Amino acid sequence: MSILTGRYMGSPETSFDQDIRQIDSRGLATYANSVIESQLPDTFWTGMLPQQMDTSSGQSPYFLAYQAAQVKLGDKGFLSRDITAQDLLLNRSDVHHVYPRNFLKKAGLSKSQYNQIANFVLAQSEINIAIGDQSPEVYFKELIKQCGNGPKKYGGITDLEELRNNIKVSCLPEALLAGGLPDYDEFLEERRKLMAQKIKTWFEVL
Repeated sequence: MSILTGRYMGSPETSFDQDIRQIDSRGLATYANSVIESQLPDTFWTGMLPQQMDTSSGQSPYFLAYQAAQVKLGDKGFLSRDITAQDLLLNRSDVHHVYPRNFLKKAGLSKSQYNQIANFVLAQSEINIAIGDQSPEVYFKELIKQCGNGPKKYGGITDLEELRNNIKVSCLPEALLAGGLPDYDEFLEERRKLMAQKIKTWFEVL
């Protein structure tokens, strides 16, 4: 919780001392629940956290929390059948741009725009290389063909329901499978909300 809210930033000693005194006075469970209710209301997950995820820092605590959530929940890597997010992190695998970097650079976007954390997914190197600089509209259409006995180009998923589930656990909007290309800013906004909900799910099972 302190990572998400910055609770111990600034003067951590003062906050630690206050928390310890409150725990001694009220008990750990009672005090912890009251802090969670006050600092992590529903509006935090639906509004504040998605706004805070508007960043291009790969070391953002929110992106690290999202990765931790994927590990805890046993998510597979982007377009992977068997390789998990944990496997990818342990092996220092690639962070893939859903909307490829060069694709967005050619459209005139800056580094801070194409490196938004909401544009990142954990992916196997071979999948990242296979996608290259292609538009999501192109490679998602080919993924659908791959699930209909077409050429296997991107990972081992050949079943449409399995692909839909992989898109879901990767917190990607289903509109990417609809055949069109969502506006990049709209994609980022929607994905931040989905990523925030995954972090919430992880927090609730801790």
